Amino acid sequence: MMRSLFLQAPSFDGYDGGAGARYQMKREVRSFWYPTWLAQPAAMVPGSRLIDAPAHDQSWDDIKHEVDGKELVILHTSTPSFRQDLHTAELIRARNPGALIGLIGAKVAVEPEVALRRSAAVDFVCRNEFDFTVKEVAEGVPLAEVKGITWRDPAGEIVHNPDRAMLENMDDLPMVSPIYKRDLTIERYFGGYLKHPYVSFYTGRGCKSRCTFCLWPQTVGGHNYRTRSIANVVEEVQYVLREIPQTKEIFFDDDTLTDNAPRVEELARALGAIGFGKPGFPMSWSCNAKANVPRKTLEVMKANGCRLLLVGYESGNQKILHNIKKGLLVEVAKRFSKDCRELGIVVHGTFILGLPGETLETIEETIAFAKEVNPHTLQVSLAAPYPGTFLYKQAVENDWFDGGDHLLTEGGTQIAQLSYPHLPASVIFDKVEEFYKRFYFRPSKMAAILGEMFRDWDMMKRRLREGVEFFSFLRNRKQAAA
Repeated sequence: MMRSLFLQAPSFDGYDGGAGARYQMKREVRSFWYPTWLAQPAAMVPGSRLIDAPAHDQSWDDIKHEVDGKELVILHTSTPSFRQDLHTAELIRARNPGALIGLIGAKVAVEPEVALRRSAAVDFVCRNEFDFTVKEVAEGVPLAEVKGITWRDPAGEIVHNPDRAMLENMDDLPMVSPIYKRDLTIERYFGGYLKHPYVSFYTGRGCKSRCTFCLWPQTVGGHNYRTRSIANVVEEVQYVLREIPQTKEIFFDDDTLTDNAPRVEELARALGAIGFGKPGFPMSWSCNAKANVPRKTLEVMKANGCRLLLVGYESGNQKILHNIKKGLLVEVAKRFSKDCRELGIVVHGTFILGLPGETLETIEETIAFAKEVNPHTLQVSLAAPYPGTFLYKQAVENDWFDGGDHLLTEGGTQIAQLSYPHLPASVIFDKVEEFYKRFYFRPSKMAAILGEMFRDWDMMKRRLREGVEFFSFLRNRKQAAA
């Protein structure tokens, strides 16, 4: 087995580019997702090392010694971080000329030749799911025989090997939590709506929804939702309880855990049997959800320890939801939100401005909708046309943007990429700040947040810190736009 390093390379200060981040960018409130897609193959390569430099505030000088003596280095890359990741690959090549260097991630999955043509430091890239692909490379299988890679042969020619079949038995994958415990500082990972510290991992891959903007299902994970057995998931939960006891919440990072209602009910009951949802139990759980979960399922989830749902509302306009193939009715989302409030399930809502069909009127409609469904917290993003998505193809064909990869400012914050004849990008960009202010600066919302702070000293400190970060974020956005 090759001596292997799995690396999320140094990047912008506060930039969450990890393979668990659906939008690679610097957020309104500093937060980091676990590099789960890197940890998974790392768990399959004995003696490997995982480094997540951005989350640990590490520069190249902090980690450069780690590449010494490594025979294989795998870097995760994304569209926003691509240029910096290629630079890191070149630094690795200069320091360790004999290392085999490969890239993984959605960017190279859909544009496999780009990295090889842009940098001689890159030896191969992995397409689609890459866990067993990387494992074979680490085992020393000749690159010519490894399915699922694009590589540069000794003559300098770029070769596309046959595709690797999608993994069907998800229980074949090892747990990622032991890699977190071994190589990462758990307290470095946090989000404004999750308890701290938290641990996140997947119970399945793929998403049956066809949202035109969503990156991972269209590039790596696919639309067939393949799941681990409940017993297998419970085993990892029990590992976290035993080996990472400081954890206060487990976040199941499946694209949409609630897509399979009978399974999520079964999982909830299995977690309840462990103790989740019982008085005095030290941990809660949360997950990604679509705003269409039946009340019966929500009741089972709540009774067995589910505290929070991360819900992609995206828009309050029905036509836009149809345009992006969300498969969601506004009235259903309203009923779902009402059910969550009544049951005491916290909701963090995510919204996107600038999707196809957006107008000043639809933005007003979405802001009004957000106030009505009233999630506890929210995130407002700009529509991001990532290569490999239907939205990217649609935007290029309609001249909504130039097809470039400049999705972020030099400081790592999102740029409004899509511009329409009736709604320029600059207006969409400004509406994000307006959305935040009109949602949060309401007497009822401010009272709710202050009440939460006064009831919990730790929350008081946390919200004050996040407030400083939030206003700093808004100030930096204005400076970047100027």
